[in-house]
Amino acid sequence: MELRDYIRILRKSWVLIVLLALVAVGAASTYSILQTPEFSASSKVFVSTQSSGTTSELAQGNSFTVQRVKTYSDLVSTPIVLLPVIGSLNLGVTSDELAKKVTASAPLDTSIIDITVTDTDPVRAAETANAISESLTAVVAEIETPVGADAVSPIKLTRAQQATVPSIPVSPNVPLNIALGFLVGLALGVGIAVLRETLDTRIRNERDVEQVTDVPIIGGIVFDPKAQERPLIVHVDPRSPRAESFRTLRTNLQFLDVERADRAFVVTSSIETEGKTTSGANLAIALADSGSRVLLVDADLRRPKLADYMGIEGVVGLTDVLIGKAELKDVIQPWGRAQLFVLPAGHIPPNPSELLGSARMTHIIAEFNRAFDVVIFDSPPLLPVTDAAVLAKNVGGAIVIVAAGRTHKNQLQGALAALSNVGAPVSGVVLTMLPTKGPDAYGYGNYGYGYGYGSDLEANSPANGKGGPRQSRVKA
Repeated sequence: MELRDYIRILRKSWVLIVLLALVAVGAASTYSILQTPEFSASSKVFVSTQSSGTTSELAQGNSFTVQRVKTYSDLVSTPIVLLPVIGSLNLGVTSDELAKKVTASAPLDTSIIDITVTDTDPVRAAETANAISESLTAVVAEIETPVGADAVSPIKLTRAQQATVPSIPVSPNVPLNIALGFLVGLALGVGIAVLRETLDTRIRNERDVEQVTDVPIIGGIVFDPKAQERPLIVHVDPRSPRAESFRTLRTNLQFLDVERADRAFVVTSSIETEGKTTSGANLAIALADSGSRVLLVDADLRRPKLADYMGIEGVVGLTDVLIGKAELKDVIQPWGRAQLFVLPAGHIPPNPSELLGSARMTHIIAEFNRAFDVVIFDSPPLLPVTDAAVLAKNVGGAIVIVAAGRTHKNQLQGALAALSNVGAPVSGVVLTMLPTKGPDAYGYGNYGYGYGYGSDLEANSPANGKGGPRQSRVKA
């Protein structure tokens, strides 16, 4: 991943990251509140030698005490030092239990021993630290005193600092716990966001498509929550962002496959509900609005929907022409004020793939190319059936619709493989259902919505009452 990918993940999952950070802060706060406060008290013991005071003896004694300090600090946690403390203070614990509360350290190259006691009672902590320093002094004096009546210990321990009663607990450290909880929650949130993005196989933006195929992305259709209520957005609301997306697609389509004389395209998708039918219909309307003579053909002979979307009679259509029961001039219907014509699917046949791949269909496609500037075929999805692949081979170009957030990468790979297996060229990919805001927002159509688009669009708008199909017939 590149840096911009991580930035996009953070922008996309910031709610999750913040939520986990707050949860971790709450957990750390609760833990700190439930913990019993512990107080720490420290006393210091100074180790020195008893000598006559000559320079050489002082130097030797200083070296000797520095070597002994480490040994004496280890004695602090032994029973010989702690048992007298337990008895004098009536602590009611064993020496091992008390040793867990006591730490002793000796700073490097010094003759100081730091004795620290941690306890839930601050007074008891101070008393225990002072008692341990006294007990250590007595034990060292006893150990270091040579055998003899007048013998004197060469080592002297003196309490240099008396432990005072602490007023502030050392544990729990609430600010530290909250800070650590926030960092842990933040790291956990970022990790989950990155892992989720890595494991997510859905196509959400252009970069995801580019990772699957080199086929150019010729357009992006923004998401419209009311798409089911107004599928023909270019006709119903020509100034909407979604309508502008189709006009951008129309412009890009003019530069597509320029070396191919015929301007016929099969609009298909990998799976159902990716918006291929509405995309094909809106694209056809946008092309007709630009002055082209356009034919929109419902070649989905399994679940035809184009007649319902366009508001035309769909009982007789392409199927009837293919089996010789009707003529093209009788079933092609004009739609709207522009030069847009619609051929519905007609009756649902038992053998759609065979009909679409027949010689009769090839002949009809050639007639369409001679009579119209652009021909748009709406076809079934590629993965469930082979109809679209067979049709695309005869038409010469396929536009694959990919729904952002719904289509998986392996599904797009399978759809493109189905077209490649029959030698059907793929003209381009169109992303649908793209968000208008956020890190995955599409770049097309994000400006200029407040301006008019010309007299043709105004003439076709519902406000003028001039939209919708006409009831006359036209020759193909």
